Amino acid sequence: MEGAIDLPSGFIPSSLSQSTILGIYGLSSLLIVSLLWLLSLRLPKLSTTDRLLMCWFIFTGLTHIIFEGYFVFSPQFYKDKTGFFIAEVWKEYSKGDSRYALRESNVVSIEIITVSLVGPACLLALYAIATRKSYSYILQLVISMAHLYGLVVYYLTSYLDGDKFAESLYYYYAYFVIANAAWFVIPCLIVVRCWNKICGACKAQQQGQSKSKVY
Repeated sequence: MEGAIDLPSGFIPSSLSQSTILGIYGLSSLLIVSLLWLLSLRLPKLSTTDRLLMCWFIFTGLTHIIFEGYFVFSPQFYKDKTGFFIAEVWKEYSKGDSRYALRESNVVSIEIITVSLVGPACLLALYAIATRKSYSYILQLVISMAHLYGLVVYYLTSYLDGDKFAESLYYYYAYFVIANAAWFVIPCLIVVRCWNKICGACKAQQQGQSKSKVY
């Protein structure tokens, strides 16, 4: 894993430092999440958990649509000389997984599905939570399962190909492992919560039907 990694011909290194890239990404994400949190306070019927989930879905939905969307539709981002921020993000991330710069078919396929289906579904989940739609828990469950499936495929394909796509152990753990961990931990928690909510609703309906038969 240590040492040089394969990169496409014409690859232009990042012009922005790692701290600048991570700082801009982190601050912009925090700003969007904070604004949504403040807006959610206007919806008094929502629980704190629902508000946190709204923050998660806007963060992950916009990440899929904007950042991963750029990757899908900009196959030569690694040649960018302008210092365009999103291109810089992907150049930096490629240090942890060079398959992105190489446009490896597995990651491109995963990203196409994520951008076209999962990203918009996350924004729909945000709306469903805010408006207390009946399909909210089903939608959250489906999205979270999609996140888990995509992450398993992402890790498994790298493992089967030798886990040789990181520039160093630092970038491997910082980007490939830790940066993606949220899309495992949070979806798992959402799946458990939605499962309990759906089962509870079905049980309550069955009990209601049993009582109506008695009377």
